[in-house]
Amino acid sequence: MTVQTEKTTSPKLIMGHPAPNLEVKTLAGGVWNLATQPNDKYTAIVFYRGLHCPFCQEYIAAVDKQLTEFNRIGVNVIAISGDTLERAQEFKAVSKIENLAIGYGLTLEDMHQWGLYISKGHFESEPAIFSEPATFIVKPDGRLYYANIGTHPFARPDLSILLRGLDYIVNHDYPFRGTEW
Repeated sequence: MTVQTEKTTSPKLIMGHPAPNLEVKTLAGGVWNLATQPNDKYTAIVFYRGLHCPFCQEYIAAVDKQLTEFNRIGVNVIAISGDTLERAQEFKAVSKIENLAIGYGLTLEDMHQWGLYISKGHFESEPAIFSEPATFIVKPDGRLYYANIGTHPFARPDLSILLRGLDYIVNHDYPFRGTEW
């Protein structure tokens, strides 16, 4: 068995600890900053690979269609990639995103801070470097509550199950999980 010893892909984020800083430009024209999100709502951050990924187009479109339900529960949502402004605009158009906030320009440093898996582009349609998908839920006080970090574009959280779980945790002050070593 070979164990990777020269590089580590990312730190392990601990639930219940403060979320890493995160600030990105959005297609709405402003800057989205995790630190300035409403302190009475949870925040869902859905990292996606970018324009080149048809799985991402489908998944982020599904998140957009469920945005009203996320908001009803008390969860704000943003989808973020390392795409350029132009690629993010095209992604929004081809995915037919109507209301979901789209952040772009995620840096390699941010990808590392959030513990995302990072891939090198192998095909002409792919950027040189991009992150693999992940979903994080951050409590209103800025502490990490949930993480699902992927290595490929498939096998993301089922949105109906995620929404049911979020509805329960928001309304029952469900405790942190995954905090023990």
